[in-house]
Amino acid sequence: MGNISKLSAALIGLILGASLVACDDGRAGAQDAAKQLASAVSALDVGSVAFEGQESGAANEQLKEVFKALDPLKPSVASGELQLESETATVPLSYSWKIGSGEWKYTVSAQLKKSGDKWLTVWTPELLVPGLAAGEVLGTSSDSPPRADILGAGGAKLVTERPVVNVGIDKPLLAAADPAESATRLAELVGVDPAAYVQQVQAAGPEAFVTAITLRQDGRTITDEQIAAIPGARAIADSLPLAPTRTFARALLGTVGEASAEQIEKSGGALLAGDTTGTGGLQQQYDAQLRGTSGTQVYAEKAGLTAEQRRALLNGGRRVLFQVDMKAGTPLKTTLDPKLQQLAEDTLGKVGPASAIVALRPSSGAVLAAASGPGSNGYDTALLGQYAPGSIFKIVDSLAMIRNGMSPDSTVDCPATLSVDGRTFKNAEGYPAASLGSVTLRDAFAHSCNTAFINARDKVSQAQLESAATSLGVAVEAPALGAGAFLGSVPGEASGTEHAASMIGQGKVLMSPLAAAIMAGSVAKGSPVSAQLVLNPDAGDAAAGTETAAQATPSEGTTASSAPAPAKSSGTPVTAAEAAALKDMMRAVVTSGHTGFLASVPGAPVAAKTGTAEFGKDNPPKTHAWIVAVHGDLAVAVFVEEGGLGATVSGPLLKEFLTAAG
Repeated sequence: MGNISKLSAALIGLILGASLVACDDGRAGAQDAAKQLASAVSALDVGSVAFEGQESGAANEQLKEVFKALDPLKPSVASGELQLESETATVPLSYSWKIGSGEWKYTVSAQLKKSGDKWLTVWTPELLVPGLAAGEVLGTSSDSPPRADILGAGGAKLVTERPVVNVGIDKPLLAAADPAESATRLAELVGVDPAAYVQQVQAAGPEAFVTAITLRQDGRTITDEQIAAIPGARAIADSLPLAPTRTFARALLGTVGEASAEQIEKSGGALLAGDTTGTGGLQQQYDAQLRGTSGTQVYAEKAGLTAEQRRALLNGGRRVLFQVDMKAGTPLKTTLDPKLQQLAEDTLGKVGPASAIVALRPSSGAVLAAASGPGSNGYDTALLGQYAPGSIFKIVDSLAMIRNGMSPDSTVDCPATLSVDGRTFKNAEGYPAASLGSVTLRDAFAHSCNTAFINARDKVSQAQLESAATSLGVAVEAPALGAGAFLGSVPGEASGTEHAASMIGQGKVLMSPLAAAIMAGSVAKGSPVSAQLVLNPDAGDAAAGTETAAQATPSEGTTASSAPAPAKSSGTPVTAAEAAALKDMMRAVVTSGHTGFLASVPGAPVAAKTGTAEFGKDNPPKTHAWIVAVHGDLAVAVFVEEGGLGATVSGPLLKEFLTAAG
């Protein structure tokens, strides 16, 4: 009985299986073929697809020729619901292309035919684009709007279209002249590498204009006559978005140029060959806002047309398939004062090491100048630098000490040297003997007594230092800044020699020149300053924040960005009374300390603090030179890497800047 049951079950299974095969209408095979087709077209490679009426290889070549103008873009293609009729099937293919800021969507109908046990795709150009005729290919054209300006305080045009000339060899003008000889002569005239330029000219096509250099029209010393004297050479007038000078706020603003292949690839279709885009600084961060939207057309035209044939045909014989309208960019408004920015750059003009001057208005937080000197080699030292602040950090120490019950008139002990866990700390070279021993906190601050502040380490915890720093706007997010910046870092935990080093702005304490200016500005304002640089950060697609793309290699003293993220807001904001006590001590640095030279600066009384921070492993160690100051409604930080003493190196730069700033 059991064996009979098993046999019956086997027979039933065999009969059912046969029934299923008999009922198979081929739908599964057709659907698989449709999915394979959609996947192959998405990859723009149909070499593995079986066609009716066309060899796979030939079909693949035609597909690549049709879509060549859209390279490197590829479509997303999905197959829809299949309609089956005996040995034929029809399936919709839905295409989606991301072109510039737009999306080109269309649907075509693919036909499949069964041949034996295979489903073949019926080849036709309309499989690729609706209405595409045999012998037609796609073409594209792009029309970019002028790049929007970057504006400064009062609407001043910091970056705007300025006239330039593209100097190069126009190969059709060479006639019988030797291309290599002309290229060499022109390269030597304009100061570019002759060998490299000769290679570019020789590699270019016979109709090409090969640019050697682009010169500002204003102030150029190479004349049209000198250029024209070289066979094939000419200057073509153009315009580019440029700052007033080549170096003006370059690290902060960034630059503009033709998009590289890498930038085009990373843009996801937003950039096309020939588009201009920003590199570094605000130009890169706010590129979408400034660039606007290019007007783009995709059209069908007869394959193989020459430029002359296109001109002879009405509208080039084109049939427009898709269009994105051009949209102008939106100017980026900043608080930069062009006069103060240029003054800061001129002040740093002869400084060899990396350097910076940041000036801001405490009452509003507006950043008026953020200059990085020539020694910074294109790096934004002013906003991104990460350096030990040295004794300017005694402003933070003093706030913590005031909060623990002290005042500028309280007495502190200032020995010549001090040992902490075997490490000896001392005062700067030339520290006045008259200010050693038992002195007021004001006197210790004015002369920058390291040992007095390290002596206070048992009464001021590392957590209190961190709290005092954030109270002054240091290591606190600046949501209104709108630019990449390092806002300072003060560890909340440290002990032994590291805590002692923190008391004199070393150890793991770090600041940028911007953070130092914020600290000084908070003293002047009597409450924490929230710095602001960009006034309309939300006008485009950029997200303002405290991160930035790498712009150059940081110099030796810069610490890698491993510092903790800034706090969301100040813990306990500095009060007007606390700030008044701090300003009193900063004024003493000028009236009785070692920056007496600032007393002659006209206008409101200057209050300041110097700083000298050791770094590296040299013996004696190299030092950063700092000074911060407040002068009316102006707070300034001056920094020089490898600068010696703050008072003797950064101090004179500060005096020059404040005096000229008026």
